[in-house]
Amino acid sequence: MSNSNDMLFTGASHYVLDDELAKIVNVSIALEMPLLLKGEPGTGKTMLAHSIAESLNMPLIVLNVKSSMKLVEALYQYDTLTRLNDSRFGDSNRDVSNIEEYIRMGKIGRAFTSDVRTVLLIDEIDKADTDFQDDMLDVLDQMEFDIIEIDKTIKTKHRPVIVITSNAKKDLSDPFLGRCNFHHIAFPDPKMMHMIVKVHFPEINTRLMESSINTFYKLRELDAIEKKPATRELINWIRALKSDTDFHIKKLAKGGVPFLGVLFKKSQDYHQANEVVNGKRFF
Repeated sequence: MSNSNDMLFTGASHYVLDDELAKIVNVSIALEMPLLLKGEPGTGKTMLAHSIAESLNMPLIVLNVKSSMKLVEALYQYDTLTRLNDSRFGDSNRDVSNIEEYIRMGKIGRAFTSDVRTVLLIDEIDKADTDFQDDMLDVLDQMEFDIIEIDKTIKTKHRPVIVITSNAKKDLSDPFLGRCNFHHIAFPDPKMMHMIVKVHFPEINTRLMESSINTFYKLRELDAIEKKPATRELINWIRALKSDTDFHIKKLAKGGVPFLGVLFKKSQDYHQANEVVNGKRFF
């Protein structure tokens, strides 16, 4: 296996990293423990896994957790339908009597069987039930699982770097929490957001940056907004403003907010924001 002590995450392009987060990432790699990241959507939890993979030059494997998902789906699938078709039509080079030829690895299985060390992102674990969570961590602790159809144990070739995200919509079990390192990613404050915007737009006009960020935070504070605009919406919004040849920065200073649909993705939120902005109650 790779020596975890040789791995050091120092950040990556388009990701602004604070010292505390860098330390917990590197401690998790050194201790070979999953890193559980909590925070509201848009705080960069998923992007962190991409940045770790980029920085350490590792492939990234992403398991998007669904509420109805069973753990076995993340480990492997037995493709019974293809086997049935092969046995009926006989036009395949596969050996129908060999079940192993019809075993397909799931995302965790792919991370275990990869010839190189990977970063395994398990995204939105809070969507899964408690049994899924605890059984998954058993597999990740043991670094092996059984394929019952062929009575075979799959053991990891290279222990993956494991990042688990949660939007904190549902409490995770105590055993789950006890087996992970934990970090809460707070929503960026304006100072951090300035740094993030500068990474994405190195030559941005200072007035545009100041006005767009100030407007963005005012919009996040509106009442009755179900899905507040996140960092990705701000970046896309600035991109839209920069691409509009008719846009003038003075419009933001006077309370004009073009392209609200880039910031608000739910109809109710959009109409609420539009009503406030156009009702002259914004500034």
